[in-house]
Amino acid sequence: MSTAVDETPEEAWEPKAPRKRFEDSTEMDITPMIDCTFLLLIFFVVCSQTDVQSAIQMAKARHGVTVGAKTATIITIAESGRESADVYLADGKEPDAILPEDAEQQAELIRQAVQTAMDEGKVDVLVKAEKGVPHRDVARISAAASQVEGIHLFFGVTDAEK
Repeated sequence: MSTAVDETPEEAWEPKAPRKRFEDSTEMDITPMIDCTFLLLIFFVVCSQTDVQSAIQMAKARHGVTVGAKTATIITIAESGRESADVYLADGKEPDAILPEDAEQQAELIRQAVQTAMDEGKVDVLVKAEKGVPHRDVARISAAASQVEGIHLFFGVTDAEK
């Protein structure tokens, strides 16, 4: 009696190469690398401190000059929500320094105030306007102030106070 083992040829008993458990792929899994990168990023963000002493020094302005409040006539233009802006002959919104809404009256009062300040030696006029004031109002006020000869006209923009 012969068994199935006896009938198989000798070549059948030769050892075979072990099978691979998974296939080699040409793509590389970069998920662990991304995880390490984010961990390092978080570490440096959490552990870093800004060095205040290494802040750069900005260059001084060559062409700009400062305008002192004591040596200038200050006109403040505030956003009013109406068609024309509120105009003050003061540094800020002083209730007693507000000018009437009529454009011709405003122009005359501004010209008089600038002329009076010019006679006192104040040759600088600073027009300060809030952020939302239309350009037409700034142009109208600066034109009224420019009617006095010999003044230096400066402009400034202020944020509206809330």
